[in-house]
Amino acid sequence: MACKTFFSFHYTEDVWRALNVRNCWVVNDDQESVGFFDGSVFEASKKESDDALKTFLRNGLKNTSVTCVLSGQYTASRRWVRYEIVRSVLKGNGLLTVDIHGVRNNAKELGVKGTDPLVEVGVYLSNGKIYFAEVKDGKWVKYSDYASAIPASDLWFEPPASNAVVKLSKHCMRYDFAAQNGRENIAGWIETAAALAGRR
Repeated sequence: MACKTFFSFHYTEDVWRALNVRNCWVVNDDQESVGFFDGSVFEASKKESDDALKTFLRNGLKNTSVTCVLSGQYTASRRWVRYEIVRSVLKGNGLLTVDIHGVRNNAKELGVKGTDPLVEVGVYLSNGKIYFAEVKDGKWVKYSDYASAIPASDLWFEPPASNAVVKLSKHCMRYDFAAQNGRENIAGWIETAAALAGRR
């Protein structure tokens, strides 16, 4: 049975590209995606409160085993994409990045390749406890939207051994949808991410 997958992306900038990628992947009944929220629902949740949106996103991740980050030009710096990545790690989901700048948007325009979002989120050890970190203004800082320590047993990858930040990208694969024939290969990429996290 195929993985139930959460797709994380920058809604305003990349929803058209993301839908095209998702539609290539969902080709039969046992491939189910989560995370394609109706735009009005997403915007309404943002207006309520940060806590309401966090709950909304956590609920979106329920019953998924892989999170596929669809990366465009600005995705890496998006607060709620980072939150989805962090919650995915806490949940034990497999993670992968798929660059989608080579997919045309509704205006038939190609995008610009952005930074891998998994390069800008990491984990580090401090006083014997593991925490998330993120890049802000070019520097690593403690991740602000989830400040609690992470039990090492919750990580499917090797825990950090020092206060040097280990980027999540060290443990995850990155692909280019256009250049690597994502139309044919994305299902395999998602299965690989699931296997790396022990979710198969």
